[in-house]
Amino acid sequence: MILSGLEIKKLAEIGKDIIITPFDGDRVGPNSYDLRLNNILQVYDLPEGGHLDMHTETPTREIVIPEEGFVLEPGKLYLGSTVEFTETYGYVPMLEGRSSVGRLGVSIHVTAGFGDVGFSGYWTLEIHTLHPVKIYPNERICQIYYHKIEGDYEPYKGKYQKNSGVQASQIHKDIKY
Repeated sequence: MILSGLEIKKLAEIGKDIIITPFDGDRVGPNSYDLRLNNILQVYDLPEGGHLDMHTETPTREIVIPEEGFVLEPGKLYLGSTVEFTETYGYVPMLEGRSSVGRLGVSIHVTAGFGDVGFSGYWTLEIHTLHPVKIYPNERICQIYYHKIEGDYEPYKGKYQKNSGVQASQIHKDIKY
C-alpha cells in the first residue's frame, strides 16, 4: 500500500511516523512529496586514468551550486543531497526523480531509491544526465513516497544514519578483513 498525498501531509504535520523538515504543504502531490536539491555537490576526485575501489575510501571534491545555476556534464556522477531532513517509522520511504526532471534526461539515483524503515537523515542523490543540463539550488528535484510496512521490524541503524548532507560511498566499511 502506498500512502496518499493527503495521508503523507497528515502524518508529516503530526511529526511522529513521518518527519520532513522543513515541511511545506504546497509540495504534497497526489501520492508523494517533492524534495529539493541542496546547493552542495560532490564528485569523486580521481587521478587521471584512476578508478574507484570498493575496498578503499575515495576522496571527493565539493562543488557549490551558485544561485545562477550549474551545468551538469554527461558521463559524470554527481552526489547531491536533499534540503529536507526525513525520518520514517512504520513506513518504507522510496525516492524517485520528478518526471519533469527526468524529461530533461536527469536521473537522481543510479540504484539507491529504496530507503529503510527507520532511516533518519538527508537523502544522497546519485545524479547523472544524458545531456548538459543547468540545475539550481533549492529546485524540486525528486519525490518521496511511502509504503506501509507489515510485521515487526528493526529500524535502520546503518552507516548512513543521521548524516549531515552528501555522503560518498562507504562500502569500504562493509569489508571484513
